[in-house]
Amino acid sequence: MTRARIFSPLLAGLLLAGCASQADTAPAAPMAGAKAQVTPGVTSHPDFATWRADFRRRALAEGISPDVFDAAFRGIDLNHSVIKLDRGQAEFSRQIWEYLDSAVSATRVSTGRAKQQALKDTLARIEQRYGIEAEVVLAIWGMETNYGSYRGNTPTIEGLATLAFEGRRRAFAETQLIAALRILQAGDVSVSDMRGSWAGAMGHTQFMPTSYLEYAQDFNHDGKRNVWSEDPTDALASTAYYLSRFGWQAGAPWGLEVRLPEGFDYARAEQGNRQPVTHWRERGVTLAGGGALPDFGKAAILVPAGARGPAFAVFNNFYVIKRYNNATAYAMGVGHLADKIAGGSDFHQAWPRHERALSRTEKQELQRRLSARGFDTGGADGVIGPNTMAAIRAWQQAQGLVADGYASASLLERLR
Repeated sequence: MTRARIFSPLLAGLLLAGCASQADTAPAAPMAGAKAQVTPGVTSHPDFATWRADFRRRALAEGISPDVFDAAFRGIDLNHSVIKLDRGQAEFSRQIWEYLDSAVSATRVSTGRAKQQALKDTLARIEQRYGIEAEVVLAIWGMETNYGSYRGNTPTIEGLATLAFEGRRRAFAETQLIAALRILQAGDVSVSDMRGSWAGAMGHTQFMPTSYLEYAQDFNHDGKRNVWSEDPTDALASTAYYLSRFGWQAGAPWGLEVRLPEGFDYARAEQGNRQPVTHWRERGVTLAGGGALPDFGKAAILVPAGARGPAFAVFNNFYVIKRYNNATAYAMGVGHLADKIAGGSDFHQAWPRHERALSRTEKQELQRRLSARGFDTGGADGVIGPNTMAAIRAWQQAQGLVADGYASASLLERLR
């Protein structure tokens, strides 16, 4: 989530549990379950009808017209496919490099460059108005829907109504439903064309309804903010406006690959530890390819695969991307894809590809074993967050190992 009334276009809090952790590799669209094809599984349910009647009363009290509500809900009932996807919790995850291999594939880079050429005039005007580089807008488009090739086909009202009835996140889903009804009432899209992911994200760059209301743009001046159209203009402009509102710095990188000195204190490699570039220079941090770390404002050091993988200095724009989707892997994917579309190179340091991803069950085992040895993880929920990482560091220090806090299969084997 972002903040009150402002939701991530990708519904980050709903789709990417635990995504703020360093080891997070939750896939972003179109790879994630949010964009999975939903086979209609609508069935009649008497309690759903009761909820719908009560919600209608509340929606009308919020200013939704009876005609708009009734047209939007005509034929809508409980969709069990949506419930199944919402309740599903993957046992296995991918490593960050596996995620990036897919997110920044050669095909996605070449398609991005082709789209840049085909839409160069539109992208130039968007960049001029909002100050967001074309490659960044293209990268988000590529990550979200593979440049519009798959935008989801679940009716937005049906999906959100099912999530609201299910009750796990009822208040959130009902807020999104009211926003979706406001969009219909404004005439920007028809009920039949309002489709997207099972979780309610819509259009080429997957805006949630509340984000649409606040940030969507009518860039082609046709009187509608149409992010669903085959023409991606309004969607791309809306994405650029969103990023600009959260403080994108034109001309600055999302991050730069760096080389950490021998003996670096990996406890300092925290996304929240943003320091002036001079701070990192004084501690021996340099560019991976050689040379001094340039100053683009405060930076944090990121080691998404621990001490044996690439290290990065991440700047303001990295955090702006995370306002779009609060997953470390996603922000890196967008940033690296944008760099590659612009002609950038691969990372210098290789990933530790011999390390396999831990399953959720194994992460829970790791947490239990650490806690049993006196290194408290704060519970065994299978999410590698700050408490678990701190416990790993403390155990690594006690063992005389590099204390990078990285939860790996080899670390679990040591604990066994």
